[in-house]
Amino acid sequence: MKPAKETELSIHHLKDISAWVSNVHDLNQLLEMILQTGNRMMGAKASSLLLLDEKTNKLYFKVATGTKKEEVKQFEIKMGQGIAGYVAEKDEPLLIKNAAKDKRWYSHISDQLGFKTKSIACVPMHLNHRVIGVIEFMNKMDGSTFQTKDLELLTVFADLAAVAIGNAKKFQTVEKENKGLREELAPKHQIIGKSRAIQKVLSEALQVANSMASTLILGESGTGKELLARLIHRGSPRKNRHLVTLNCAALPESLLEAELFGYEKGAFTGAAAQKIGKFEMADESTLFMDEIAEMSQQMQAKLLRVLQDGVFYRVGGINPISVDVRVIAATNKNIGELVKKGEFREDLYYRLNVVEIYMPSLRERKEDIPLLAKHFVQIFQNEKGYSNIKISKEAMEKMSSYDWPGNVRELQNALERAVVMGNGQELRPEDLPMLHSVESTMNAIPVGMTLQEAVDEFKKRFIQQNLKNTQGNQSKAANVMGIQRTYLSRLITKYGLRKKRGAQ
Repeated sequence: MKPAKETELSIHHLKDISAWVSNVHDLNQLLEMILQTGNRMMGAKASSLLLLDEKTNKLYFKVATGTKKEEVKQFEIKMGQGIAGYVAEKDEPLLIKNAAKDKRWYSHISDQLGFKTKSIACVPMHLNHRVIGVIEFMNKMDGSTFQTKDLELLTVFADLAAVAIGNAKKFQTVEKENKGLREELAPKHQIIGKSRAIQKVLSEALQVANSMASTLILGESGTGKELLARLIHRGSPRKNRHLVTLNCAALPESLLEAELFGYEKGAFTGAAAQKIGKFEMADESTLFMDEIAEMSQQMQAKLLRVLQDGVFYRVGGINPISVDVRVIAATNKNIGELVKKGEFREDLYYRLNVVEIYMPSLRERKEDIPLLAKHFVQIFQNEKGYSNIKISKEAMEKMSSYDWPGNVRELQNALERAVVMGNGQELRPEDLPMLHSVESTMNAIPVGMTLQEAVDEFKKRFIQQNLKNTQGNQSKAANVMGIQRTYLSRLITKYGLRKKRGAQ
């Protein structure tokens, strides 16, 4: 029997792990705590926790202790390979007193690391009656070998650890789903409209939702392509998991790769901890990639490989990660023309464009403007603490006659400003400053100019007015106008507005 003090210490450790089951939700932190505690319990020189990737049927080293704890993470083993692979495949614990004499021993990893393995205790980890991985301990600190009593204790320990891992994963999933559900149900994320054009889009979206087909959404900026992606996701078998979104134009290439695939601790300067990428977050769910045409050729090639194989590596990582992700992509560019010019990979285009849906501009569905206007006013008056703000007939006529180059996003921004700057009771034409300023600008363009000169003059005044309304914020102004921020910056330089406006 164990000495009283040793038994007491073991019970203390197991109680610690039981507490973590409920209180620790960071999976990486949890696994490290589990293994470190197990190491102390077993008095081992080194230990590893391997998790099973069911898609590849391989075990990878998730956490390790000992002098070679970082190096060991570069390895993976097949089911049935070595002691750990045998334990996972046969679902039975093993106690090896002399590894070198055991025919199941796979010495390659120890040889590569220069670590002489003598005795091993290895047990499977179970969750919902399935093996999810193994825990193994190598070499006693005092030079002795592991005993049967160690294996019995380790089996109990592994069961507790598996439950803790399951709870942590469940917590992460619930947190993401709750956040995603709140976003999906928010009024701002609803598609409003009864026009034939928008009803056609909604019908197509619901048709494609039940399939696994990759979908490409085309349309101008501000038309609601992300809202359509959310609708497709909500109608799909993956609706119980949250939608993951990424704007490909918002990040430079180096950051885009890290955002998509994640990175390992120390992968580059500033990588102080491991980061999970969008693809990993979207496993068994949907990834919406907006402005896909802005992606470089190099990134296009990397994306294509993931879509083809379902496997990728984190930046700085060496272990393959398998995912099951449905991709919905969107662009405001003529991507077919980009393919012809060789600026977008044809093979990636066809991989993304299994189903194509066109999101109409607001000028193509003007009959929806009254519905949209009332919808947005209702949202903004609630946010600002007003009640029952009406839209005057004149203001509605003004909105319905305007072409809205920034589409629904421009209408939304204009109405938010109108609610803030209005009298809190009724929206009038003068509360829509952008509409008023455009009309004034057109009237102020002198006769006698060439068409190009008039266009340039209009653009210049239009940009000035939008920069004024957004307090010089180029990103907001670009959103309102429905153009890329980089394009706006070029126009500001072209028309000499940087010094005059002091835009930033």
